[in-house]
Amino acid sequence: MPDYQVHVVDRGTITADTNLVLDGFRTATASDPNPDLVRGDGVVYNLVFDHPEGTVLWDTGSDPDCADWWPDELYDAFTHEDARPIEDDLADAGYSVEDIDAVVQSHLHLDHAGGLYAFEGTDVPVYVHRDELEYAYYSAKTDAPDGDEAYLERDFDRDLNWRVVDRHRHTLFEGLELVHLPGHSPGLLGVQCERGRETLLVVGDQAYAAPNYEQGASMGASLLWSTRDWHESRSLCRELERRHDATVVFGHDAAQMEELGPTL
Repeated sequence: MPDYQVHVVDRGTITADTNLVLDGFRTATASDPNPDLVRGDGVVYNLVFDHPEGTVLWDTGSDPDCADWWPDELYDAFTHEDARPIEDDLADAGYSVEDIDAVVQSHLHLDHAGGLYAFEGTDVPVYVHRDELEYAYYSAKTDAPDGDEAYLERDFDRDLNWRVVDRHRHTLFEGLELVHLPGHSPGLLGVQCERGRETLLVVGDQAYAAPNYEQGASMGASLLWSTRDWHESRSLCRELERRHDATVVFGHDAAQMEELGPTL
C-alpha cells in the first residue's frame, strides 16, 4: 500500500448541550430534580488525504456565514461562532482549493457541507452516497415531517460535479475506500485508509465523541436517523478496527484531535 500523510484542517469549534452528544448525560432525579446542564465544545475539522493518485478533501465544514443562515433554533443549539471560509483554513494547512482533486462528503449536514460553494462550477468530483443526497433534497425541499432540518438547500443545491456512491464500499484510490455507515444519517460515509503498514478508519459522525464508539453510548435521538442502523454501523467499525488494528477517528472529539495533532 502507498505510504502518505493525512493532514487535519482546523475549521473551528461547535458548542452544544452534552446531552445531545451523550444521551442522558445529565438527567433529573428525585434527589437532583433540576440538574445544571452542560454545554461542551466539539472540534470541526476537514481532512486532506495527500494520496499519490490525487489530493482528497474529506468534508467541507460549516458555511462561514452560518450565524446568519442556519435556522435560529439550530444555531442556538449548535453554536459555531468561529466559522471561517474554507479557503482560509485550507491555506493555513498548506493547501488551496485548486490543489484538491476530489471531495468526499461524509454527509450533507450543515456543519459538514457548508464549504461546497468553493467547488461550484468546477470539475472537481464530489463523492456522496445516493441515500444521503436523496434524503438531503427530500429534507430541504419538502415539508415532510420525517425530514431533517440540519440539511440546508443553500449548502448543497449547487452546480457541483456529483459522483454518487451506490454501494456499501467504494474504492477511491489504492488503499483508500469509502464505507457506508448509516445511522446518524442515511448515507454517512466513513473512510478506510490503508497506508504503509497502518490503517486509519475515519468514522466521522458515526461517533461524535469517543464514548459513542468505545462504550456504545448513544447520541441523543435528535442526532440519529436510525438507532438500529447506528448500532449496526458501530459493530461494523469495531470489526474493521479489530481486523486491521486501525486507528479510529471520531467526528467532533476535541480531545482526540488535540492528541492526534495536525498530521495523522
